[in-house]
Amino acid sequence: MKIKWLSFLAGSFTGAFLAMVCTLILMLLFARPFIKWMVGRFTKRLMSDRYAENIWEMVTAMTKISPRIVVENSLRASLGGVIERPFGSPRKFLHFDGLIFSPAQLATLPAAETHPVDMRLTIGPKAKKPLILDIPLMAGGMGYGIGVSEKIKIALAKGTAAVGTSTNSGEGPFLPEERENARYYILQYSSGHWAKEPEILRQADAIEIHIGKGATAGSGSIIPSEYLQGRARELLQAPDEGFLVIPSRHSEIKKPEDLRSLVDRLREITEGVPIGVKICASAKLEADLEIAIQAGVDFISIDGGQAGMKGAAPILEDDFGLPTIFALCRAVEYLKKRGVKERITLLSGGGYSVPGDCLKAIALGADGVYMGTALLWAMTHDQITKAIPWEPPTQLAFYPGTLKDEFNEEEAAVYLEKFFVSCTEEMKMAIRALGKTSLKEVNAEDLVALDEWTSKVSKVRLAHLPCENRKQNDPPSSVPSEND
Repeated sequence: MKIKWLSFLAGSFTGAFLAMVCTLILMLLFARPFIKWMVGRFTKRLMSDRYAENIWEMVTAMTKISPRIVVENSLRASLGGVIERPFGSPRKFLHFDGLIFSPAQLATLPAAETHPVDMRLTIGPKAKKPLILDIPLMAGGMGYGIGVSEKIKIALAKGTAAVGTSTNSGEGPFLPEERENARYYILQYSSGHWAKEPEILRQADAIEIHIGKGATAGSGSIIPSEYLQGRARELLQAPDEGFLVIPSRHSEIKKPEDLRSLVDRLREITEGVPIGVKICASAKLEADLEIAIQAGVDFISIDGGQAGMKGAAPILEDDFGLPTIFALCRAVEYLKKRGVKERITLLSGGGYSVPGDCLKAIALGADGVYMGTALLWAMTHDQITKAIPWEPPTQLAFYPGTLKDEFNEEEAAVYLEKFFVSCTEEMKMAIRALGKTSLKEVNAEDLVALDEWTSKVSKVRLAHLPCENRKQNDPPSSVPSEND
C-alpha cells in the first residue's frame, strides 16, 4: 500500500512538472510574436498620431518641466495649500565638488599609516564647561514628535554615544530617553514654549538657541493636530484640538540686543555650558554674525541652503538661503576679521553626506560639521525593505509614520555607529595623506580649486597655478639639493 502511494505521488509530481514545462515552452513560443506585435503597434501609433494625441507629448513636456515639478504641482492642485517636501532642496547648489586635496609625497612627506590622528572637537573653548567631542561630526537637530519618532531619537542617542559625539534635541520637546542614552546632548532652545524649565536646561551639555535653519529660513511652523497624537502631544503641551504653532520669533527677543540677555540667562542657569545660536545663511550673514558676537555666544551653527528637515515648503527650500560653501567661507572670513575665530566655535551644516566634503569644510575653517539626512539613511540601511516598494522609507522614521513601530532602533544605532566610524577613518586616512596628524592642522592651503567660481568663493588657489609662496623654478627647502 505504501509503495502504491509513493508511486502515485511520484507520478503526480512528474505529471505536474511536465505540464509546467509544456506551459513554459508554449509561452516562449507565443511570447515573442506577441511582444513583436505589441511593440510594432505602439511604434506605429507613436510615429503617426498627431502631437496632441501622442503619448510622446509627455516626454517633451517633462523635458521643459521636470517630472518633480509636474508631481509637486499636482500635489498643489490636490491639496490647495502649502505642500511639504522632505529632505530639503533637490537643486544643484555650488558645493565642495570644485575642491580637491593636494597630497603629500616628496616636498612634504605623508604621515605613517599607523600614526594616530587627533580628531577631537572643542565647542566653546572659552566657556566654563567646554564640550569636548571625540570626532568633529555631529547629529543635526531632529525634533521628536514634530519630526521623527522616539525610536529614531533613541537610535541617534546610542549611535552618537558609541563614537563620542553629540546628538541634538532639535525643536521638539525634551525626551528623557534621549538624554539617558546620549553621551553628549545639545539642547535646542526653540521659540516654542516647551523644554525651557531650568531642570531640563541643566541636563544639556550645550544649548543652541534656534533662530533659523536652512530648510525653512527664519519662518515659523504649523503642525496639524493629527500629526501629534500620543506622547508627543503631552510633552509638547499641545492643545487637544487645532494646530501646534512654532513661532518665527522668540518671545524673549523683541529686538536684536535682547539676544545678549538670553545668552547670559542660559549661561547662568546651566552654570557655564557653551551657549550658541543656530541661524540660516542669509545675504545679511555678517550682520547676523555681529549680533551673535555682541551677545557673547560660545558657538555659531550655520545652515546652508542644502539643509533638509521632515518637511518644508519648496519655496523655502529652493529659493531662500545661501549655499553651504558660500555661508561657510563668508562666516570664516568675518570671524577672523573680528578676531574671534579662536574663541567662537563655528559649526557648519547643510548637504553634508560624505567624509570628503566634511573634511573640505574643516579645511576651509569650520570647526565641526553636523549631518542630518545622511544619518537617517545610514540608520534605516536595509530596514527600508520594510517599507519599499509600497511605502516611502520616511514612514519608518517620522513620528506620524505608519511603519514607525516596525523600526528597530538597536540595529539602527549599530548602523549609525559604523557610519560615523567609517567616515572618521576615511578622514584620518586623508589627513595622513596630507602629511599631518591632527584635524586642527588641516587648512585651506591643503586644497586647490578646479574652477574659477569655486576659487573665488573659497579663496583657494586654482589647481593649474603653482604655489605662491615660492618661485616656480626654486626647489622646496625640504628637498635636498645636488650638493647635499
